[in-house]
Amino acid sequence: MAAAGAAPADTARTAPAAVAPMVDVTAEAAIAAALKDHPGMVESLDRDGNIWHVDVITKDGKGHAELQVDAATGAVTRQNLDTNENAGEHKDLLAAEVTAEEAAKAAVAAVAAHSGQVRTVEWDSRDDGRAAAWHVEVRDADGKTWDTSVDATTGKVTTQSDSGNDSGNDSGNSPDNDNG
Repeated sequence: MAAAGAAPADTARTAPAAVAPMVDVTAEAAIAAALKDHPGMVESLDRDGNIWHVDVITKDGKGHAELQVDAATGAVTRQNLDTNENAGEHKDLLAAEVTAEEAAKAAVAAVAAHSGQVRTVEWDSRDDGRAAAWHVEVRDADGKTWDTSVDATTGKVTTQSDSGNDSGNDSGNSPDNDNG
């Protein structure tokens, strides 16, 4: 009977271990999952709650997939798939030497000393004559959110600003704010 009395205590001790911990899928892992499901070039990535929204352009520029990646499981769901895109609209993205994942890594390294989390990545082909760039939003370990611009050719982080700063100073638009 002593063994029967010991079993409930053992069960009580091990019960919490049976609950699987929540996995938080990183931006890099969301990109990898999206590209595995729909190969091409990521055009944008955005986290909304427990869902990563990822837009992927096919390598020929004619296809566009809107995907969702579950941030807890990494499961990919296709929301929309268009195979009739104008390839010319995506030529700058397809020619970019820096991918969305590389831009995300560069932004984190520049603003958060490798401990930040990417929240958004967005392609900007720019119609104003300036070089194409990736806009990357990073939240650092202190909870501050940084907006960065990563050159699509060199990977250089050319601007950064703390969007969590409520002082009214918009340092992201200053041409003197070159942190590369």
